[in-house]
Amino acid sequence: MKYSFRQLEVFLAAAHFQNITRAAESLSMSQSAASSALKELESQFDIRLFDRVGKRLQLNELGRLYRPKAEALLAQATELEQAFSKHSEIGALKVGATLTIGNYLAVGVMAQYMNTPTRPKVSLEVANTSTIARRVKDFELDIGLIEGELQATELEVMPWREDELIAFCAPNHPLAHKKQLTDDDLRQATWIMREQGSGTRQSFERGMQGLLPDLNVLLELEHTEAIKRAVEANLGIGCLSWVVLADAFKRGSLVPLAMPEHRSFKRQFYFILHKQKYRSAGIAQWIELCKQL
Repeated sequence: MKYSFRQLEVFLAAAHFQNITRAAESLSMSQSAASSALKELESQFDIRLFDRVGKRLQLNELGRLYRPKAEALLAQATELEQAFSKHSEIGALKVGATLTIGNYLAVGVMAQYMNTPTRPKVSLEVANTSTIARRVKDFELDIGLIEGELQATELEVMPWREDELIAFCAPNHPLAHKKQLTDDDLRQATWIMREQGSGTRQSFERGMQGLLPDLNVLLELEHTEAIKRAVEANLGIGCLSWVVLADAFKRGSLVPLAMPEHRSFKRQFYFILHKQKYRSAGIAQWIELCKQL
């Protein structure tokens, strides 16, 4: 075999950091050793994987073509190494989740996944849909759990479970005791909303088609708990996932609002993976645990 796994690690680290010094630091190597490994890989096959722009390394067309293949090969090698050393096929995972899923669903799955004799580790990154999709696309996350619609040719998007957004208000809000809201009620209300780019905002805007230019949005917040606190303080009404609101409804600190019948706020949660990502036993186990929720 003309190449080594170490050379592939240097290649992938350089692709990630776009700088050989930072790539070397991430692999606990000297800069000269990392640079030599990359040069040897290229010279052995008489290829160039990067365009050199000063100290910056930019993947060229050939590098972009081979990056997913190198990622998949190293993932399989890592899984085999873990199986040899721990006698287990279930290894560490890097998971990304959007805010609703990350704060209210993913932690329970993590507990189950890690509750095995080998105690595999899980790192969880919580961000909005666009950020999670970008990091899965760049192989920085093994799998993503998102709540927004997504079109990305590099990614496989798989339905997970259904969800529904619920409008809500404080118990003493003027709309709290109304049996069903009208479009005029929605226009006249003051709204506390998730930020643009979030899956929740995307689903809300889809359900409010025709009314969006007329809505009075007072605040756009990145955190669901902040939105709930603002609505509890009677600054306006909100619209979030049922998953987020169930406990507050039980306590009576917030109350659900019945939206007009012709407006649907049902949506889907999804798994996303890179199409060229190696499907390890750990990823398969994670997906299965999620489906059991």
